[in-house]
Amino acid sequence: MKPYQDESTGKREQVELMFNKISPKYDILNRVLSLGIDTIWRKKALDLIKADKPQFILDVATGTADLAIEAAERLQPGRIIGVDIAEEMLEVGRGKIKKKNLDKIIQLQKGDSEQLPFEDNIFDAVIVSFGVRNFEHLEVGLKDIHRVLKPGGKLMILEFSQPQKAPFKQLYTFYFKNILPLIGKIVSKDTAAYTYLPESVEAFPFGEKFLFIMQACGFETKVKKEFTFGVCTAYVGVK
Repeated sequence: MKPYQDESTGKREQVELMFNKISPKYDILNRVLSLGIDTIWRKKALDLIKADKPQFILDVATGTADLAIEAAERLQPGRIIGVDIAEEMLEVGRGKIKKKNLDKIIQLQKGDSEQLPFEDNIFDAVIVSFGVRNFEHLEVGLKDIHRVLKPGGKLMILEFSQPQKAPFKQLYTFYFKNILPLIGKIVSKDTAAYTYLPESVEAFPFGEKFLFIMQACGFETKVKKEFTFGVCTAYVGVK
């Protein structure tokens, strides 16, 4: 699943291009399209690892650093590194971090989720929000995350899923496939970006299927928690 219909470039390159293009409007679109609920999802997902008190955290596919900032404030770690392939998204994130005076805790750098530029076994926790479905090779990314985690360290993933119960399932499907792409197109000026979103969610192996993939990549899965009738799901795995 790629954002653009261009066979000459891979998914990674297209995702990087897409997020660089929509970066100026990305945060406001997240708030509008989720009715502000995405901020609550992040808080609840981070609470799943709060008791572990991780001090050195890696935020993969950090984007504009929403999850990294929430983690700094909610988990009180010593240090967070956020990586993303889209430099324009990182620039937006750096501005937000500076405004909140979190420069000494959060560092953002460009990096590929499938080739993380870190040594083995160094992070207490790895967190990802709404990013794993954009990995070009899902299993490769998960295995590299496993590599950089300390033994006993936890991976927390927050990702879109699909509601299964009527009538919310039907309402969600209509909104996600019709209203969301229209608003996204008008605000971001990128037709493909918010058409790709529902298509990538539909293609993503959520729920028990994703737990199985995590286990196959070396994680002992501990938690699968759904939010807002299954619109998104948090997963926690242990190395």
